[in-house]
Amino acid sequence: MEWIQAIILGILQGLTEFLPISSTGHLFLGRIIFGLEEAGLFLDTMLHIGTLIAVMVVYKDELLSMIKKPFSKLSFLLILGTIPAVVIGLLCKDFFEEISVSGRTIGWEFLATGVVLWFADSIKKGAKKMNDITYGDALFIGVFQGMAILPAISRSGLTIAASLFRKLDRETAAYFSFLLSIPAISGAIVLQSFELVSGIKTPEVSYTFLLIATMASAVSGYIAVRWMIHYLQKGSLKIFAIYVWILGCIVLYFQFIPF
Repeated sequence: MEWIQAIILGILQGLTEFLPISSTGHLFLGRIIFGLEEAGLFLDTMLHIGTLIAVMVVYKDELLSMIKKPFSKLSFLLILGTIPAVVIGLLCKDFFEEISVSGRTIGWEFLATGVVLWFADSIKKGAKKMNDITYGDALFIGVFQGMAILPAISRSGLTIAASLFRKLDRETAAYFSFLLSIPAISGAIVLQSFELVSGIKTPEVSYTFLLIATMASAVSGYIAVRWMIHYLQKGSLKIFAIYVWILGCIVLYFQFIPF
């Protein structure tokens, strides 16, 4: 059954990284269901590598352009959009780590994500395209990304919502959100790698498991990015809000109702 679990977790990570429903929250629940809590850091790192591969494939042209022109406006937009998360993460590192390990706030965070998605979907549609995004827009969106460090607050959900608040059109909101995920995911991988090296531990699951999970994460992540950009042109975020509200209520039920 190990390879089936690996595929399920990989697909779970790949889809929920880019759908606005929180990959970290879902992965936390998935590890509990499969009894893989001790494999958390190794597994998270490999699954993040999978989703990073996926989004880099989608945005290969933009990445090549920034390599050729490192001082372009797009490069500075991504830097500004990343700085708030770095600052918030460094200032509150111990708090976020304790919350992530315990998972005690996950139910409430799912509910909060739903509120933001519902409100963002209800505002008047904007018309800004990529060329219209300002440095102020990028910084504002970055602050929302910083708040998504909490485990079940969706990074893609909050950055898409923030983009809509700044009057980006819906397709551009998804497009910029996923582009902004590249430095965010890369940073997470670097930090996790340092922790793995300093911990000098071996994985609690096999390397075959990790490889299968990573491949599944990459494939499903690629599909999720492509689908979400297309879906958001006309589709509603409210369906995702309802989903995380239901999931949050289920989590809270099992947390607080004794058996």
